[in-house]
Amino acid sequence: MTRIGIRPVLRAAQPPLAALAPALALGALAAGSSVALLATSAWLIARAAEQPPILFLGFAIVGVRAFAIGRAALRYLERVVGHDAALRALAGLRVSVFRRLVPVAPDGLRAARSGDVLTTLVQDVDALQDLPLRVVQPLVSAGVVAGLAVVGVAWVSPVAALLLALGLAATALAATAVLAALSRGAERRIAPLRADLADAVLEYVARWETLRAFGADAPRRAALLALDDRLRRAQSRQSAAAGAVVALLTLGGGSMLIATLLAVQPELANGALTGPQLAMLVLLPLAVIEVVGALPSAVGAWWRVRASAERVATVVPEYVPDEIPLAPENPRALPAGASSVRLTGVAAHWPGDARPALAPLDLELHPGDRVVLQGPSGAGKTTLAHVLVRFLEHSGRYELGGVDVRELHPDEVRRRVVLLEQQPHLFDESIRQNLIFARDTATDDELVAVLERVGLREWLAERGGLDATVGERGRLVSGGQAQRIALARALLSAAPVLVLDEPTANVDPERSEALLEELLGAAAGPERAVLVISHAPVPDRLVTRRVRIAPAR
Repeated sequence: MTRIGIRPVLRAAQPPLAALAPALALGALAAGSSVALLATSAWLIARAAEQPPILFLGFAIVGVRAFAIGRAALRYLERVVGHDAALRALAGLRVSVFRRLVPVAPDGLRAARSGDVLTTLVQDVDALQDLPLRVVQPLVSAGVVAGLAVVGVAWVSPVAALLLALGLAATALAATAVLAALSRGAERRIAPLRADLADAVLEYVARWETLRAFGADAPRRAALLALDDRLRRAQSRQSAAAGAVVALLTLGGGSMLIATLLAVQPELANGALTGPQLAMLVLLPLAVIEVVGALPSAVGAWWRVRASAERVATVVPEYVPDEIPLAPENPRALPAGASSVRLTGVAAHWPGDARPALAPLDLELHPGDRVVLQGPSGAGKTTLAHVLVRFLEHSGRYELGGVDVRELHPDEVRRRVVLLEQQPHLFDESIRQNLIFARDTATDDELVAVLERVGLREWLAERGGLDATVGERGRLVSGGQAQRIALARALLSAAPVLVLDEPTANVDPERSEALLEELLGAAAGPERAVLVISHAPVPDRLVTRRVRIAPAR
């Protein structure tokens, strides 16, 4: 599947110029106030030591106060305006990423690890706010202030201006080179390591019971700790590089101070410079180097932003693949009560897979049917389930209530055809919350009634009622209980077609037939069609007919 390029991601993360320009101007003014404050203070202290009339110091005194107050006020305003623009752009980017992911989920994201998707939606997208805040703004502020500082110093002493320009350029280049040598490799490793760690943690937490049962939790935990150690070392290398850059900037500022002091001595001796001017010229590099010192940090931030943008571009598809259905421009309304399903020569592919996953199939489901779909592994049983709920596009013709599903919105199809997967997802919430999102108007009595229908009335009472939690991903319930809760949720939706995909996959073999009988007993009815996908044998008394499919060739 073609992924979105890095440039659209960076463009989306960058606020419009009209929104960012005020922040850039405020940032340059705040940085300029810092430099002007030090220069004015140096001149004032040196001039005051000559004990002139106070009238000659008034302008400088007012300037020191104005620059001191302005530096803080302008910095505050720059942060407010800049962060507002960046966060607005970030909100738009996050919505854009989510909108691109939703149409292709879940089947269009099968190649992406859950840790990659999670890291992209949270950390990588958040990291892109550094583009305007820690890349563009520091570069603009440093360039403007450094240029004006060199011009201002040249008006007093061309020699000092030349030293200042050369010193700033040499220090910035040296600091960037040190940062690249020590940190760039770490920058490239941190984002993938973070995703690897997130994916490993998710897998460990989700499968902890199985790992513990087979004694494999210790090795997996050791692997987690090893990943964490690699990430920590990469981040430590990044921090060490930042410290080296600060040391180099300090050395550069001190070197420019000494070089300026020695270079302007002849001008001081022949009277071309005054003592206050000397103090200003000597101390000014310390203020300017602090502003220019943001350049290496901006370069490091750019590497982080680019790495995050590359990861977003890797996960987010550029367009919806042909194997994923899209909503029509003018979807039809499905007639009330329409519940029959008819497949004629329906076949399907998984995204990016040239080999067909489902051979052409004819199938009909009518209200009251209980059909079991059987076939060897790889025959396309789960593929068919995803076609029925419009996760996957198909060839051939698929009609729901006599209407071609391509003329319907996929959400409308999923309201009529509900899939109960092998591992139904339960939210880390109460039993009530896990049920009512299927029908938010359901009362507690209706919730209890539907749980009784699926055989969970006594279990509900033992757990303490509808407010009892099921744990993260349903950890506090068994596989059979999770299937029953998922079925109760489907029954609340009043969907006329239910697809049970391996409902006994997480249940002991000796209990599978009893569970299947209870599930079908609760789900079946004259107004509902049920399709059961199962590897396990299903007794004839539980179904009205059988359909067997063969692997696609």
